[in-house]
Amino acid sequence: MRVRGRLTWGRPRAGAVLTALLAGVLPPAVVLTPGAATAGAAAGTPVCQVRDDRLREISGMVATDDGYVVINDGADDEAHRRIFFLNQRCAVTRTVSFPSRPRDTEDLAIGRDGTVWVADIGDNDRSRPTVGVWRLAPGAKQPVLHRMSYPDRPHDAEALLLDGSGRPLIVTKGGGGTVYLYAPATALRPDATTPLTALGQVTVPSTTTSNPFSFLGRGVITGAASAPDGRRVVLRSYADAFEYDVPDGDVVRALTTGTPRITPLPDEPQGESITYSRDGRSLLTVSESAGQPAGTRSTILRYPATATTATAAPPTESADPVAPTAVRPAAGEVGGGVGGRTWPLAVGVGTLLVLLGLAGVLRWRHTARR
Repeated sequence: MRVRGRLTWGRPRAGAVLTALLAGVLPPAVVLTPGAATAGAAAGTPVCQVRDDRLREISGMVATDDGYVVINDGADDEAHRRIFFLNQRCAVTRTVSFPSRPRDTEDLAIGRDGTVWVADIGDNDRSRPTVGVWRLAPGAKQPVLHRMSYPDRPHDAEALLLDGSGRPLIVTKGGGGTVYLYAPATALRPDATTPLTALGQVTVPSTTTSNPFSFLGRGVITGAASAPDGRRVVLRSYADAFEYDVPDGDVVRALTTGTPRITPLPDEPQGESITYSRDGRSLLTVSESAGQPAGTRSTILRYPATATTATAAPPTESADPVAPTAVRPAAGEVGGGVGGRTWPLAVGVGTLLVLLGLAGVLRWRHTARR
């Protein structure tokens, strides 16, 4: 999903903060804390630059033995709604068209047999009755669509993983530091809508990494990937990458109970894509270039993958791990209710309103003297 414009401190940002508070997105403790670069955070090393003008809204990427596969965010131009295969220099070598128009393609995953999965799961307005994954088997001329439906309500999502059995796993985007996991309840069929089942929740660790969207950008998940050997998975926000060990192949358990290692991804323009290199030693990211200064091109960046377990910073709000068979109500997502945070939210909103009111009175008094 494209986020148009940057958040800036001042009137527009104050309104955004207040709106976010009222929607239950932010805990009051982080409301007025401006973003700061994490100490020691370094920008990624450029790998190659994508110069094809059709690829200005890259939202998903996977690495292959001879290059990369990428997709755009939902695009109005038909020429942009394709699966793009790139060589190691980021040049487009071929494209694969969809047999029908996708709604909002947001991420990619690749199976051990080379099958490419396209996550058509974006839902900015949370109004889609179904979401889907497109399955492009090796050698196939077109991908096959598999529709799915959530068991509770529509969710906006931008991240896709495959579990140890090759089953697709959707990670919702969230918005308040908590995201939710869903997977098909039965085998996928191209001629039917498969129900999804809720598997658990993940609390996004709190960081201070600088990014274009400040604290809002640190609490959402915009992409995911599995290491080639299946022993690690990574989630990313607009600001950071969170790596989890998967020693037994249970991706859901790793995400819901594990402690991630954090790699800052500072100041990427609009970072929505992440994948592992084919040797598993690096994390590769790419940002959208749409909405950036003229001449800006999407560039694949390389970061060293973490190798040793480290303790993550405390999350923005505590939450006990959820068993893989249960999920709490999605109150922390953007647009959701305030749930159990009603009383601290009320205090935070009240404090902010008092401050805004005081500022208004002082301004009025100053104007009255003139």
